[in-house]
Amino acid sequence: MAGPMGGINVVELGVWVAGPAAGGILADWGADVVKIGPPSGDPARTHGWDRDGHGLWWKVIARNKRAVTLNLSTAEGQELLRELAADGDVLVGNFRPGVLEKWGLGPDVLLERNPRLVMLRVTGFGQDGPYKERRAFGTLMEAMSGFAHQTGQEDGPPTLPPFGLADGVAGIAGAYAVLTALYHRDLRNGRGQVIDLALLEPLLGILGPGPTVYDQLGIVAGRHGNRSPNNAPRNAYVTRDGRWVAISASATSIAARVMRLVGRADLVDTPWFASAGERSRRAEVLDGAVQKWIAARDLDDVLTAFEEAGAAIAPIYDVEQLVNDPHVVARDTITTVDDEDLGPLRMQNLIFRMGDTPGGIRWPGRRLGQDNEAVYGSLGVDAPRLAELRAKGVV
Repeated sequence: MAGPMGGINVVELGVWVAGPAAGGILADWGADVVKIGPPSGDPARTHGWDRDGHGLWWKVIARNKRAVTLNLSTAEGQELLRELAADGDVLVGNFRPGVLEKWGLGPDVLLERNPRLVMLRVTGFGQDGPYKERRAFGTLMEAMSGFAHQTGQEDGPPTLPPFGLADGVAGIAGAYAVLTALYHRDLRNGRGQVIDLALLEPLLGILGPGPTVYDQLGIVAGRHGNRSPNNAPRNAYVTRDGRWVAISASATSIAARVMRLVGRADLVDTPWFASAGERSRRAEVLDGAVQKWIAARDLDDVLTAFEEAGAAIAPIYDVEQLVNDPHVVARDTITTVDDEDLGPLRMQNLIFRMGDTPGGIRWPGRRLGQDNEAVYGSLGVDAPRLAELRAKGVV
């Protein structure tokens, strides 16, 4: 279970989602991630649902990381962090601009001591610009990026996601940025660098060509419900037994199979059908035929017919249906790990598979300060000194 990143040492200062998400991806593929939290406990430990006092979200987002406590507002805590960074490859932090510098932990200090260090700095708006000092969470980026404006029913309000979308996207982007910087360091000049990652920008990057469309055509895209402004049929449809399915027909060949299946082969032969854009402008006609056909059948019959026709469809699942899906079970997409507090624990498996150098889940999120002795012991802090630091509120 060493993984392809075995031997890479990461110090993670991040709280909440984006920074820890980046650190979690590195940890899943074998990096030794030391997660620093305040002695009072990382806020993520009590965020969301818990069982017997153990935060379930924490068990997932802190998996594969060693849990260490450290008060970074104290001089002794700051020096311990400098020692950890001096031996590290990566430091991940999502404090607002200037906070690390105030503590004597800015790039000027850490990179002078360890020129090979890669520093990933995750903030809402970046290290410069007029908004850099603003407090920010992923929700605000989902609002500003245009995501919420484009999401929801056409006659309804803008809609925010019920999960950390911007943070999760930034976490994946952050892990990629770290790997890019490590590649450059190890194959080019041997030096680390600072990565400036604003939550707004990775999310904006996956939202399609909206800025370009506005620049060239002056069009401000609005909300379309579950339809797509780019192709049709694409929507959510309800079956006779009350189950919902999603259909996407981005490819004209798939759209043709769907319409033939639902008894509207005549539409396939029209001059406009071959254009995805023209189909989207006739979504009412296409959706009406598809919904009428699906509404007359139960879910299993609908799925079977679509599969036999070579058309694209999927049931809309809740989490119970997801974890029991035979494909999800066969691929171990939701895997089971042993937890010292809760016993067998199911959670998402790794987000991609590598044939020769797989990663893995070694343990779920650990107890508060569970690895203090091992981590600080590696810096030469013996048991009496650690007890002293603990009494002073440093760890």
